[in-house]
Amino acid sequence: MIQDTISKIEENIRDAKSIDEAKKTELLGLVGSLKKEVMDLSSTNKEDAETVANFTKASTHEAIKTEKNKSLFDLSLKGLSGSVAKFEVSHPDLVATVNSICVSLSNSGF
Repeated sequence: MIQDTISKIEENIRDAKSIDEAKKTELLGLVGSLKKEVMDLSSTNKEDAETVANFTKASTHEAIKTEKNKSLFDLSLKGLSGSVAKFEVSHPDLVATVNSICVSLSNSGF
């Protein structure tokens, strides 16, 4: 499930027409890092790992849409950052990766 979600995120980024190649490369690198971190989390907190992956998918979807909705994008980013808040101590690399994804998505056209 998590692997499928991450693969779909990567596919959506590669296929996006609303962001340039440099942004695609940046996001794909961050999602690659996220994949490792989420898989590590899933060994102890599978549901939480799925939540992180799903909020990443939603946030990415909102960021790369041709017709963007700022309020939905902001809501999805809030959910994404909230999904890792309790892991600051136990999974700091996951939190840092998610924060980097949030910043990158925020800089993608809003």
